[in-house]
Amino acid sequence: MALIVQKYGGTSVGDLERIANVARRVKAARDAGNGVVVVVSAMSGETDRLLQMAKAISAAPNPRELDVLLSTGEQVTIALLSMMLAQQDCPARSYTGAQVHILTDSAFSKARILGIDHRRVCQDLKQGQVVVVAGFQGVDEGGNITTLGRGGSDTTAVALAAALDADECQIYTDVDGVYTTDPRIVPEARRLPVVTYEEMLELASLGAKVLQIRSVEFASKYRVRLRVLSTFAPGEGTLITSEDEAVEQALISGIAFSRDEAKLTILDVPDHPGIAHQILGPIADGNIEVDMIIQNVGEDGNTDFTFTIHRNDYDRAEGILRETSRQLGAREVLGDKRIVKISLVGVGMRSHAGIASKMFGALAKEGINIQMISTSEIKISVVVDEKYLELGVRALHEAFGLEQKDEGH
Repeated sequence: MALIVQKYGGTSVGDLERIANVARRVKAARDAGNGVVVVVSAMSGETDRLLQMAKAISAAPNPRELDVLLSTGEQVTIALLSMMLAQQDCPARSYTGAQVHILTDSAFSKARILGIDHRRVCQDLKQGQVVVVAGFQGVDEGGNITTLGRGGSDTTAVALAAALDADECQIYTDVDGVYTTDPRIVPEARRLPVVTYEEMLELASLGAKVLQIRSVEFASKYRVRLRVLSTFAPGEGTLITSEDEAVEQALISGIAFSRDEAKLTILDVPDHPGIAHQILGPIADGNIEVDMIIQNVGEDGNTDFTFTIHRNDYDRAEGILRETSRQLGAREVLGDKRIVKISLVGVGMRSHAGIASKMFGALAKEGINIQMISTSEIKISVVVDEKYLELGVRALHEAFGLEQKDEGH
């Protein structure tokens, strides 16, 4: 008998009809002889509705009470799904995060899981019951309800799969797997049968929104086999696993992109040891995350320094940099909120030369100017003008033959 953890997101349990559809899938998995643990999110829109009510009372609600409120969304779903399973002659028992005893730290709204007491879950599984667990929530050592932040249900599912040593953790969503790129931009994009943990971490951090980064990190650390599937269509989905299990790797697995980029440049600052810290220290103190960095070779004792940030942080970062500029006696601060980042990802890069050259050639052929470049072992990212996003992604998808069914995997 295999042990499977299934997770269903908000759109999958959006109404009673969809909850009935989930119940049928769960029952089919149990009838096939598997032990099944189900993790569910709140019904789509419910968390936002609860948040709006809290904000109507206070612009800054008490964090502890907000977590108590937001955790009720999943409590509704676990009860309804358990009732629906009972109606389909499938015995089930629901648990909140606190009842399972998913122990977290006390960082309300962004708690991290410290441990899981899975004894009650194992007892129910032995008795042939489906166990339905509320995602996104836990309890701290003081007995306070905590929530794990947006997308926390994915993390709950992977953590449970790790604790239970499950054979597979299946993440059901509204897409049928991980694609070579966004099919809305490249209709020829294809579903990848297998992706490595490393590739999925890069894709998720670079803009692919199929899975939360924290859940992939958890899966990679504890070697949990993850599979992304559609709740609404049949199919094998995409398996996310270790590199040694993903036998033959494609040269490039996917193209990720981010529209939420902005760039700041400080011109003619003194070129001396510690200048990068003097520039970026105040940015970090403002809790603003910096992504790509370029420092030009100094001339006449001065240098130019450019970095990218999330577009939402632009105004704050620009204000901080202007103050730094004044202190350092820099010539000027320049900013650009009309940039995007396009990234190639693939573990095949490790053993193949010429990927960067091919990427730059494909973009040059389309007249796309590259403003910044960043590389790692399995990733190459470029910053370009936002008007070239779709053209750039399509050009690279074609240049690397990602639409071809026999590419790699």
